[in-house]
Amino acid sequence: MSADPAAALSVFDPNVTYENDLLPDGAGETYHWIEGVVKAWALWAQPWATLETDLEWVRGAGDDVVSCHLARMRGKGSGIATNMRYAYLWRFRKGKVVYCKAYRNPNEALAAAGLSEQDARADS
Repeated sequence: MSADPAAALSVFDPNVTYENDLLPDGAGETYHWIEGVVKAWALWAQPWATLETDLEWVRGAGDDVVSCHLARMRGKGSGIATNMRYAYLWRFRKGKVVYCKAYRNPNEALAAAGLSEQDARADS
């Protein structure tokens, strides 16, 4: 998220739905409204002493956008460092995010948006 959480959250429609398939504890969970997005992202960050993410690429298909990220994190209890590539499917209406789903596999996010792995490599 940006240094200004209010600005980051301003892209979401107040009635946004967020689905999480990233971590085993949160896989299949659905969150509603901006408060749900905040809760889901707090749960995602909770087990990590450090968590950094980089945006790798973004591809669009109509009102859907897929963004792929690389996260680098270190566990709070274990101190073990790990990396994870993941993606979000963002669905927009009237300039606001109305639906977002986190995918552990970026190809699944691409498929949900009607895109292919080849589309992800375009312009990379």
